[in-house]
Amino acid sequence: MPLFESFKVNSPNVTYNKDNIVSDYVYRTSEASIMDDKVTITPKETNYTFKTQTVVPKLGVMIVGLGGNNGSTVIAGCIANREGITWRTKEGVQTPNYYGSVTQASTVQVGTDPRTGEDVHVALKNMVPMVDPNEIVWGGWDISAHNLAEAMERAQVLDYDLQRQVAPYMKDIVPLPGIYLPDFIAANQSDRANNLISGTKEEMVEKLRKDIREFKEKNKVDKVIVLWSANTERFVDIIAGLNDTADNMIASLKRNEDEISPSNLYAIASILEGVPYINGSPQNTFTPGIMELAMRHNVFIGGDDFKSGQTKIKSVLVDFLISAGLKVSSIVSYNHLGNNDGKNLSAPKQFRSKEISKSNVVDDMVASNSILYQPNEHPDHCVVIKYVPYVGDSKRALDEYISEIFMGGHNTIAMHNTCEDSLLASPIIIDLVILTEVMSRITYKTEGSESFQNFHPVLSILSYLCKAPLVVPDTPVVNAFFKQRACIDNVLRACVGLAPENNMRLEYTTHGPRTMKK
Repeated sequence: MPLFESFKVNSPNVTYNKDNIVSDYVYRTSEASIMDDKVTITPKETNYTFKTQTVVPKLGVMIVGLGGNNGSTVIAGCIANREGITWRTKEGVQTPNYYGSVTQASTVQVGTDPRTGEDVHVALKNMVPMVDPNEIVWGGWDISAHNLAEAMERAQVLDYDLQRQVAPYMKDIVPLPGIYLPDFIAANQSDRANNLISGTKEEMVEKLRKDIREFKEKNKVDKVIVLWSANTERFVDIIAGLNDTADNMIASLKRNEDEISPSNLYAIASILEGVPYINGSPQNTFTPGIMELAMRHNVFIGGDDFKSGQTKIKSVLVDFLISAGLKVSSIVSYNHLGNNDGKNLSAPKQFRSKEISKSNVVDDMVASNSILYQPNEHPDHCVVIKYVPYVGDSKRALDEYISEIFMGGHNTIAMHNTCEDSLLASPIIIDLVILTEVMSRITYKTEGSESFQNFHPVLSILSYLCKAPLVVPDTPVVNAFFKQRACIDNVLRACVGLAPENNMRLEYTTHGPRTMKK
């Protein structure tokens, strides 16, 4: 089917001008009222006006853990794409691509050609103007002093011939000193810690803020986004008076409290600088106090934990099984990997952070079907992660799903998944920063409102890319994979005045007139 680079919506509800796309949009939902075990459904309509700025800024991204496998891989990949670098493997000549990126390598159906009946698609990146990943300026922090060429070689992710060609572009990218607090990551990481920020925690935050300002000025970027891709930390304890409110969080910082993690410090610094912060690991960086701080300053935050391999498959498969009326009763997920992430996760407290983020992924799908599951009933769910240095970045995931089926039968699905960990995570990093930047240019107002405003600071639209989606307080978490993807598509469709894709196909399933293919 044809793929088009651009399109224009022909509607009185959509206006294009030099700087903006303005869309008048009717948002339709259904409100369910429950009383005496009876449900009454009331259709609701809300009139929105969306305004999307079409001038794309120059974007800088600062990665925490810049010299890790993910950081070195995503930057090498962007350089290879930008420079058109090809490389030779035993399979032949390889060309760079952005496969695995939903913004760069997926499409959205925008209509049907009445002459042929065929769907017309555009690349998701062309729904509204987006940052080109080739143009992103990269920087950041790391507790290891290796430059990016050395870090790439240490990671052993990319083919040698590609490393050889991108190394000249990467050798001058050197991480800024990072924060190392041994209590929060595994003891086995100490041998990498030779590039460190010193001082009190308040002084560390001030140093990070200065780094952000200087990076922005030095590189002449319009916007900066900070993204955590460093080691998984242990969970921090949520303590009244310490990190439960924004004011207590700042006061605890001034007192140099022990229970403030490095990721807390990077998040606080970013928020105070007005810079979006994305958490790519499973720890609970966004304490209630940091959540409140982000909302107070109206700064975007998103996370948690890149959804790249085993968990992505799980959110697809369980969604499919339960929606098909099969009762998933047991899920056992085993992983082994040999990169530095696996080494860090071999420590019990750091593994517990990952276990939590991987285990909660099926909760909303189970809760959606009370025919299959009684209240508070859940499948047995076990997650195991082992460190096996020999396999390096090539993570192995073995899963078994047992479902109850018709008349007391059982269906067992067992699968083996080899996940090239950093090659799967790198496109997710690209998507997270591009979608975050896009959302900063989209404002809305409802009927009767005078002024436009930004979306809520908690960017739940990023849920599709995260294992443990961060959502607005007191709102439901959606883990179902296809709902998460539909959210991205439909928000972008609304910005250009298109209705959600409902797949009813009434033009083909009713007796009305239709165009037949020739």
